[in-house]
Amino acid sequence: MKSSDIKTIAVIGAGQMGGGIAQVAATKGYSVVLSDASVDLARKGKDKIAKVLAKLVDKGKAKADEVEALLGRIAPHAMGEALDGADVVVEAATENLDVKVALFKAADAKMRPDAILASNTSSISITRLAGQTSRPDRVIGMHFMNPVALMKLVELVRGVQTSDETYGVIKELSEALGKTVITSKDQPGFVVNRMLVPFLNEACFALQEGLGTPEDIDQGARLGLNHPMGPLELADLIGLDTLLFIAEVLHREFGDDKYRPATLLRNLVAAGWYGRKVGRGFYVYDDKGQKVGRAFER
Repeated sequence: MKSSDIKTIAVIGAGQMGGGIAQVAATKGYSVVLSDASVDLARKGKDKIAKVLAKLVDKGKAKADEVEALLGRIAPHAMGEALDGADVVVEAATENLDVKVALFKAADAKMRPDAILASNTSSISITRLAGQTSRPDRVIGMHFMNPVALMKLVELVRGVQTSDETYGVIKELSEALGKTVITSKDQPGFVVNRMLVPFLNEACFALQEGLGTPEDIDQGARLGLNHPMGPLELADLIGLDTLLFIAEVLHREFGDDKYRPATLLRNLVAAGWYGRKVGRGFYVYDDKGQKVGRAFER
């Protein structure tokens, strides 16, 4: 397969990341199969894309007819449907090994033998996922950054079994989607989260130990490190459950206590305060995802 042969991209998972990947692919002219556990969830994912694009039209940053054509290229389906027509399938489900293994097995059984199966995982071993399929040489990590439509980076992760052909095709596809590519070996956290997660976790420790308020810590990173977002704000955006999962992977796989998750992070996840997606994490958010206050004072 050549990258020029790719016409249809299937995305498994219609949430924040999957919806973003679908939007970017459709923007570049690809036909997109957007699937989730039910067709209703997939439709809701498409509706969220439509709302984002409608705002761009209102601001004069997009044309209504172009948005209509873009949305026409996204077809919502229940999980496992219409995968046989996809040239590339990108799994973008929750960051959970058991969930991803189950989805990989199911997708592998539905896909064409020559199609490529990619994962948007931010920490799980591509080699391990590839080993669950009948096409290990055509499995690769394709880690988009959040928010997908705005962030330029795609981190490609080569499993032990990933072929040069697969890597080349997905690198060219990523570039066709308007992304800049970096490549990582298949090690816990890959490149980006190997650096990012300890930083975010250390911000949790700083708050836990009373070093500063959430606002102090975030303002310190924005103005002192020239970061566009503070670490606690970014953790809320990523999802505290996802952050904890990655931190646990790093801690377990490397066996180094420098990766141990902060107790505060564990407690917020145990409370169900996952961040912006549920309206509460380190901060409280309104229905539009805007920060309206601090989630707790202690």
